[in-house]
Amino acid sequence: MGNSPESAGPEIRPGVPAVRATDADRERVAAALQGAFAEGRLTMPELEERVAAAYAAVTDADLAAITHDLRASTPQPGDGSAAAPTSVRDAGIVASFKRRGRWTVGRTFRGLAVIGNGEIDLRQARFTDGETTIHATAIIGNITVVVPEDADVHIGGTGIIGGFDHHDEGPGTPGAPRIMITGVAFCGTVYVERRSRQAETSNPTLRRRAQRRLSRKQRQLERKQGR
Repeated sequence: MGNSPESAGPEIRPGVPAVRATDADRERVAAALQGAFAEGRLTMPELEERVAAAYAAVTDADLAAITHDLRASTPQPGDGSAAAPTSVRDAGIVASFKRRGRWTVGRTFRGLAVIGNGEIDLRQARFTDGETTIHATAIIGNITVVVPEDADVHIGGTGIIGGFDHHDEGPGTPGAPRIMITGVAFCGTVYVERRSRQAETSNPTLRRRAQRRLSRKQRQLERKQGR
């Protein structure tokens, strides 16, 4: 999310005729809006409204009006504490997002995928608290939440022509982080997967297929034993 809202669109200049916006211009503004959402400067409804306006924009002036109040923020001096969350939210609107690697997660994190996919990987994350809640919203898209193998995982949420994968829900080992996963899946799915901290290159699609095959075999075996 390195796009700066200040540089995402052209500046409005009185008296200068507006120029027709290109698809690349619209994409830059949409990416900048997602960055502003990740920084907490836009709410989820505001993000959705502005992204829709960006893709409907006709001129550069239309795009500039969408980001006029999102000038680049000035860093404030702090105590340098490593416990501050790296980010509190991430989004992919007609795009994808990935939050992975070494990062710091607070008590809550929000992920939004609209006509796109998202990945929230907590294996190498540093938890500021013993418990964190992941709010995942998947609208005509999917979000995969990757949790450490030893985590205490609880899954809730609402599915509307979609749902939440509960396969890897369950208790963890003493001292492991407690992860609550909730949200909404509309015409989409929120997957939750336990993976080893060393298994960075594992393929989630292949793993899900293997899990489904194992479940089918177990059901077949149970039916045979019941005869």
